[in-house]
Amino acid sequence: MMRDLKKWQFRIIFILAAAILVSCGSKSRSWKGNSKSAKDSIKLSLLDSMIVSAESSKDYVRKYVLADSLEKTGDFSAVKANYLRGTAMRSLEKKADAELYFKKALEVEDLGDKDVFYYMRSARVLSQMLSVKNDYESVLRVATPAVEKLDGHPKAQSRDLAVLYYVIGSAQMYLGVPEDGEKSFEKAFEHYKISISKTDTNGSRIRAAVLGVNNITVACLNTHNYKLGKMWNDRTDSLLYVYRLRPDADPDVCDHYRARILLFKALTAYEAGHRAEAETSFDAFQKTEYASTEQGKLDANDYLMKAHRFAEAAANFRTLDHWVATRGMKMNLDNISLYLVPKYRAHIGAGHKDSAIYVANQIINAYDSALVWSKRDDTAEMATIYETHQKEQELAQSQYELEKRGHEIYRQRLISFGIGFLLFSGFLVYYTLYKRKAYKLLQDAYSQLEEATSARERIESELRIARDIQMSMIPAANLESEGLDLFASMTPAKEVGGDLYDYFLEKDHLYFAIGDVSGKGVPASLFMAQVIRLFRAMAKQHYTPAEICTRINNELTENNENGMFITMFIGLVDLTSGRLDFCNAGHNPPVLGGDADGGNFLQMIPNAPIGLWQGLEYEGEYIDSIKGKPLFIYTDGLNEAENPELERFGDDHMLEVLRETKFSSAMQVVESLKRQVEEHRRGAEPNDDLTMMCLKVG
Repeated sequence: MMRDLKKWQFRIIFILAAAILVSCGSKSRSWKGNSKSAKDSIKLSLLDSMIVSAESSKDYVRKYVLADSLEKTGDFSAVKANYLRGTAMRSLEKKADAELYFKKALEVEDLGDKDVFYYMRSARVLSQMLSVKNDYESVLRVATPAVEKLDGHPKAQSRDLAVLYYVIGSAQMYLGVPEDGEKSFEKAFEHYKISISKTDTNGSRIRAAVLGVNNITVACLNTHNYKLGKMWNDRTDSLLYVYRLRPDADPDVCDHYRARILLFKALTAYEAGHRAEAETSFDAFQKTEYASTEQGKLDANDYLMKAHRFAEAAANFRTLDHWVATRGMKMNLDNISLYLVPKYRAHIGAGHKDSAIYVANQIINAYDSALVWSKRDDTAEMATIYETHQKEQELAQSQYELEKRGHEIYRQRLISFGIGFLLFSGFLVYYTLYKRKAYKLLQDAYSQLEEATSARERIESELRIARDIQMSMIPAANLESEGLDLFASMTPAKEVGGDLYDYFLEKDHLYFAIGDVSGKGVPASLFMAQVIRLFRAMAKQHYTPAEICTRINNELTENNENGMFITMFIGLVDLTSGRLDFCNAGHNPPVLGGDADGGNFLQMIPNAPIGLWQGLEYEGEYIDSIKGKPLFIYTDGLNEAENPELERFGDDHMLEVLRETKFSSAMQVVESLKRQVEEHRRGAEPNDDLTMMCLKVG
């Protein structure tokens, strides 16, 4: 409290001293030691302060008048004046007028250093306005020559160039040239990286980068480029991580973009066919604070509609009317397509006929109004030039009154400048000291971003390669031969896993195996690869299942310093007689039979898992015939699958599903169990690899 009081005392003394200094200077009517250029700079600063004052007080008409008058006196260039007029008209929601002035600002041929900022901002704002209208051809006509003129210019701002390249890339994506769009997005990203490598005292640069890269993701998803969208979503995640490290990071901003990242992960995973992963990401999105907002609920509908969860989407759309009303949004043709049509489809999909009819009436009424507004907007745009000319004549009449007040305004400018100059000098000293420390912190954060992004992309690439290699080692999921129907499925819990299945058909004899290595990930996958190699080699030598288990155990127990082991079920079926010879090495008991005769677990000899003890002799068993009875083998990723409450799928539930599933094919049995497991998990992360095999001898 005392420190705050002393600060204010110092400020009051500082301002009084500045006022006395300026007053003395005005009385002497001389600015000793100041050159003409310095006086011009002082004058320009005072004029700019008047514009800022009008903007702060939301007196946009005054801002327009000042810009117009100061262009006529030669104090402001045409580029700067048109930019200020454009922003004033935009604030007054006169968009057609705003577009006209921004276009005038871009008509300059020789761009001076002082006009670069206003030229760049005019191009940026106009491009964004045209993009909102979905006028992508006009976006390219405005933004493309602007970046050609600005990129590489020493006065150009990287943050503005990044936005221009993003808008160009979005337009190219929507116009059906994704290759060009991808190149433009990369240029935008390069400029965002340049921007955040500079001093960022309040985090605005990194926030702008997070927003921009997030918008690139939206453009990719809206144009159905989901693979590209996933990459940009990952980049947004990396940028957000860097922002969250800042001590001044806004928690609301972090929650907002974390929510959007999770939602986009759900969308890209769903499109890639990874439904469980998609549900997990969406559930995580639902737990954010942003998801409970009206905007968050409407955003969530992008996923809910795609996943055909129409009832939930319809419930979220209940907030739409209030959301539109609070924003004063007009239901033009674009908004009807963006909000009301999906709302109608959600109610239809959910079977809410009355609600669907109500929304259909909303669409019809909104469509009539939208056509009227569209015609009005066209008429207004055609009349803009005439209206602007008329305004210029009216504003010329106000010039006399403005000049009349000139002396008084000029004196106020001098006083304001004197105070501002002294305050600025004090701030400059503080800023210089702070800048060094902030620059180092940001450089460290940027280095972390580069290293984290590079490392993650490298690891993900290596894991994808490992997964492809692993999946190439197992045979095709489906095997159909005369008198045999076999189907298998393997889903690793991580990028690579330790489960396996394999089979080997030679004439009328089928060798098959299913196994579960202890642990998960890369070590388990390497162990799994070794087991498959040994199984195939011994099956080709026509060993019995028990002999195969014994020999694999002897091989794996040598130099097994990590103590890894595998449970396996190995079988040999004579397709002619239906005889099944098998050996179970510590694995889950298979289920024999199905809907016709009621499936039951096989009663077996409890052999030890393979790889634990050297010199074990495994005992085999046989069944005279399994003809006509489906045999279902699985790993414990099925019966031990857990939901968010950590409740397991369970043996009884699995047996119940098998008994109630009418057998039509081995594939149908496996896919049915897979769906049941996903429903049981309800989005929870898989706690183990899941492998299943079903076979039936005719």
